[in-house]
Formats: sequence, C-alpha cells, structure tokens
Amino acid sequence: QVQVVESGGGLVQPGGSLRLSCAASGTIFSINRMAWYREAPGKQRELVATVIIGGTTNYADSVKGRFTISRANAKNTVYLQMNSLKPEDTAVYYCQVLARPYVVSAYSNYWGQGTQVTVSS
Repeated sequence: QVQVVESGGGLVQPGGSLRLSCAASGTIFSINRMAWYREAPGKQRELVATVIIGGTTNYADSVKGRFTISRANAKNTVYLQMNSLKPEDTAVYYCQVLARPYVVSAYSNYWGQGTQVTVSS
C-alpha cells in the first residue's frame, strides 16, 4: 500500500556532507510523521530525527547542530542533510513513515530498505 524508498547514501570523509532522501508512494491518504533512524553494526536501531505534520522537528543529541531534517509535503518526501560527519555516524539509515492509506485506515509505520552511510578517511 505504502512504499518507502531511501537514496543518497555513500562513502564520505570525516567532516564531509551527505544528503539523504526518502520518498513515500502508493496509496496514501495522509502522512502524520516522517523520521530517520540508523543502525550501526552491533548496535540497536536508534532514532536520528523526526518531522511531524505541523513541521516540528526533533533530533537525537548526537546529531543536533549537524543534521537537518526537512519535508516536502507535496511530494511526500523527507530529506536529511548531514554535515560535519563523523566516523561514528557510519550506519545504515532507514526512513520511517507514519501514514494511513485511506481515510478509514489507522495510521501505521512503513519502513524503507535502508541506505548505507560510511564515514571514513
């Protein structure tokens, strides 16, 4: 019903920047929240940043001041601008979309397949 696709990952040197994109498509009546998570090897998946329908954003302490989440509502797309990247930012980044396909549907979380971000010299 709802498909989520991330893009934009890659290899970058410490101090560099990357911009991730996430597009939701399919049968979508409304989206309440879009978020980025990440999962590093041997660690649990953690919340990186969220943006809700009104535009309010929240960030993990570890990325505040370096990462910026933004949403293009008309395109059901969310971006994550990552600056001043550190080796500890290396992880698979996942997009999560809280959406409902139909007006009578309950909201459900939908996940993308993830995109690898590697920060290394």
